[in-house]
Amino acid sequence: QLQLVESGGGLVQPGGSLRLSCAASGFTLDSYAIHWFRQAPGKEREGVSCISRGGGTTNYADSVKGRFTIDRDNAKNTVYLQMNSLKPEDTAVYYCAARPLCRGTSKYDYWGQGTQVTVSS
Repeated sequence: QLQLVESGGGLVQPGGSLRLSCAASGFTLDSYAIHWFRQAPGKEREGVSCISRGGGTTNYADSVKGRFTIDRDNAKNTVYLQMNSLKPEDTAVYYCAARPLCRGTSKYDYWGQGTQVTVSS
């Protein structure tokens, strides 16, 4: 089955860290740019970060810049999102998605099922 699977979410206190993983099953990730999105209850989905196929280009939403880091290990067919200095407003379901490029409007070929991140004391 061709799919993306996120993991690594959980409950963390403000100021804490989590590392999310996005693993591909049934296909290789190195043909795709990988995007992380998040969606909080009652809010629209927000783009968080993207990494290019080779990992040489990354971008971040202003809300997470300087706190989150995206990277990839194509040998492990996995993309990671390291989240530091977490804030309550980071609470959301986090999704990864794959398409050929970070930029543009092409459709996403694959989506994950999401992983819950809750930042609360």
